Amino acid sequence: MQTEIAPASIPAPQPTPTLITPQLVAPMFPFAPLANIAANLPAVLAALAAAGLDDPPMVLVALATIRAETASFLPISEGQSAFNTSPGGAPFDLYDHRKDLGNLGPPDGALFRGRGFVQLTGRANYTHFAQQIGQDLVANPALANQPTIAAELLARFLAGKELAIRTALAVPFPAGPDLARARRLVNGGTNGLDRFTAAYRIGVQLLAKTPQSLQP
Repeated sequence: MQTEIAPASIPAPQPTPTLITPQLVAPMFPFAPLANIAANLPAVLAALAAAGLDDPPMVLVALATIRAETASFLPISEGQSAFNTSPGGAPFDLYDHRKDLGNLGPPDGALFRGRGFVQLTGRANYTHFAQQIGQDLVANPALANQPTIAAELLARFLAGKELAIRTALAVPFPAGPDLARARRLVNGGTNGLDRFTAAYRIGVQLLAKTPQSLQP
């Protein structure tokens, strides 16, 4: 039985101090070159700040999401797998007719495959977020892999689920934070939960050891 937290009991967000550096974040990304983190972290932090998500728990959720989706800290395109491509089928053919993704048939599966830091997937999501950020992601889906756009998409996606994510993170000890629930809110399942959980917990420990930090 999950513990539910009333919205009024969720701690008010507190801005993260300017101590989130590539060097601090690096232990959360054991397989990412430091150069990748240094190149892309500023855009991610700026996008989170613009969305009002620059407090420690939400910053850590964003970073943990990147860790789960793209261990290299680079916005990338989804690769072919048994989950998206049938044996002997065209790439991403299993996505072509997914109504839950808003796809209309070939070649939508390949065109609107997962991209970016949050792995935006499906015609419906590309259309929705294109309107939010003012970029024609439908005509040019590859834009979702541009670092600044990928960072904004991540921030906008988290902002759309902010209250539910904060509720999951506010589940009290010893049960919480409910990282599995937070991951499902972003991914829809538990894919990458181990990486998400490891990155979030490492981040909490790192911030706790940082002088003048605000602990999540």
